[in-house]
Amino acid sequence: MTRWIAIALLGLMLTGCQTFEPHAPDRGTERIEVIDRSTEAAPTTPSPRPDREKPQERTGRVPREVAFPAEEYARLDKRGTAVVSGRFTLSGRPVTRRPVAVAPVTTYSAEAAEHALAGRAVEPADPRARDYTHTTRTDGNGAFRVTGLPDGDFYVSASGRDPVTGKVQVVIHQISLGNGQHREVDLSQ
Repeated sequence: MTRWIAIALLGLMLTGCQTFEPHAPDRGTERIEVIDRSTEAAPTTPSPRPDREKPQERTGRVPREVAFPAEEYARLDKRGTAVVSGRFTLSGRPVTRRPVAVAPVTTYSAEAAEHALAGRAVEPADPRARDYTHTTRTDGNGAFRVTGLPDGDFYVSASGRDPVTGKVQVVIHQISLGNGQHREVDLSQ
């Protein structure tokens, strides 16, 4: 069950999930959010709307209420010349062979992030959002590198089991990239 939760959370991140309200942060700042996911999943709160309860009961996922903003995504570039690299560690130890996602900050992903931070998985994202998310895997030392990124604001995220506590954790950094820029990101807890 814990593995399913980790996979579901990572899937959300890979489809453009974010943890903060979209805004244009200062180019020199970076926001970090660490989410502790224990083996005991947070209880899901039923939606107050009766018409929303049935899909959640059937799939175990919270229905999306925000429609895919095609116009917002249309303004984003899919490819560019920026690079993000770094290392994913938990409790000072490298987390190996784990997916890392670099997804744009959008209003669409805010809803998914809100639920993910509360320990709830949302319905899968619109496939069009995946076209804007760049992914890779950490190597045997927890290192990763993502190339071909456009300029803009992004979330760099990964999840894995903490080797000390045994809890699944999600680590997310918010960064800004310019064309041709290379940013080092330390995904750690």
